[in-house]
Amino acid sequence: MKKILLLFCIATILSNNANACTGIVLRSTDNATVTARTTDWANAETNNIYAIIPRGHISRSVLPDGTENGLEFTAKYGFVGLGPERPEFIVDGTNEAGLNAELFYFPESGEYLKYDETMRNISVADLQVVSWILSNFATIDEVRENINNIRIINIYPDSSTVHWRITDASGRVVVMEIINGTPQFYEDQIGAIANSPNFDWQKTNLNNYVNLAPGTAGPTKLGPDTLKSFSNGTGMLGLPGDFSSPSRFVRATFLSNWAIPQSSVTDTIPLAFHILNNFDVPLGLDFAPGKAKTNMPSGTQWTIASDLKNKVIYYHTMYNRTIRKIDMNAINFETVPFQSSPLDDVKVETIIPVQINNE
Repeated sequence: MKKILLLFCIATILSNNANACTGIVLRSTDNATVTARTTDWANAETNNIYAIIPRGHISRSVLPDGTENGLEFTAKYGFVGLGPERPEFIVDGTNEAGLNAELFYFPESGEYLKYDETMRNISVADLQVVSWILSNFATIDEVRENINNIRIINIYPDSSTVHWRITDASGRVVVMEIINGTPQFYEDQIGAIANSPNFDWQKTNLNNYVNLAPGTAGPTKLGPDTLKSFSNGTGMLGLPGDFSSPSRFVRATFLSNWAIPQSSVTDTIPLAFHILNNFDVPLGLDFAPGKAKTNMPSGTQWTIASDLKNKVIYYHTMYNRTIRKIDMNAINFETVPFQSSPLDDVKVETIIPVQINNE
C-alpha cells in the first residue's frame, strides 16, 4: 500500500510540470542575502507542505520501481523545506548552516544518466536532490566536491529533467544543470533563474535587451517634433511581459537588479515579494480557453523568500497572501521530530474588515 501511495504522489507531482517558476536573489546593504522564488503547478492542485528535518534523520531515495531502495543518507544538518505532497520531495529549503537549495523544472534541456540497477545504492531521484544537498553540506564548494559521488536519476524515464539553484551563507549563488549526464555549475552573479533553455543561453539572451534602462526615455528630437514619454518608466519599453521562461528570466533580471537595495533584511523580504508579484501566473494563461483542468486561484501555488543570514523562511500561497514565517532559530534540530504540515491551515484568503468610526 505504501508503494502505491508513493507512486500516486510522484505521478501527481510529475504531471504538474512546474514550467513557470521564477527565482531572484536580493542583497541588503547590511550584507544579508535573500533568495526568493515562485512555485507553479498548473495541472492540478497539490497538497503543499512545509517539512522540518532534524539532524540524524535517515532518508532513502525513491527508485523508478517506486521502492525507497536508492541512496541512503543521514542528515548532518537539520533543515526546513517546502514541497508538494510528501516531505521527501523538497522544492525549496534552507539548512542550519545557511545553505539554500531550490529545484526548478528544466524541460527538454537537461539529460541524466540512465538508471542502472547495479548502482541503485548511489542513485538519487531528482526530486530528492535538494534534501540530499541540505542534509549533507554547508557550502557550494562541498556540493561540487561530492556531486559526482551520486547518480541523479528520473523516477519516471519520460518525465522532465530539473535544474537547481544553490546559495550559501556567503551570498554566493550557482546554478547546477545535468547536461549529457554530467553536472555543470554556473556562477550566478545576476541572481535570476527560470526554466529552459539552459542558464548560459538565458544569460546570452539578455544582450537582446541592451536598450533597457531604469527611468524615463526621451525627450527625443525627430525633425521639427519633440517626442516625449506619456508616463514614467519608459526606459523599460521592450521589457517582455509574457510568461515564457526566457521572458520571465529577462524580467526577473532587470527588476531585481534595478530595485533599490534596502538597508536591512527586514525591508528586503517585502521587496522580494513585491518583485515576484510580477510573476504570479493567472491560471487561464497556462491553457487554451476552456482547457484548464482545475479552478485554482492561480497557477503560482506558493511564493517563498528565505533570509539566509538570520535563517528565517517566509511564504504566502495562492489561497492566502498573508506572509507567514518559519524562524529556524526557534527549532532545536537535535531534538525536534521529523514532521510536516500544510502550508495553509484553511484555504481562504485573510480579509480584515476596516473599522469605521461613524461619530
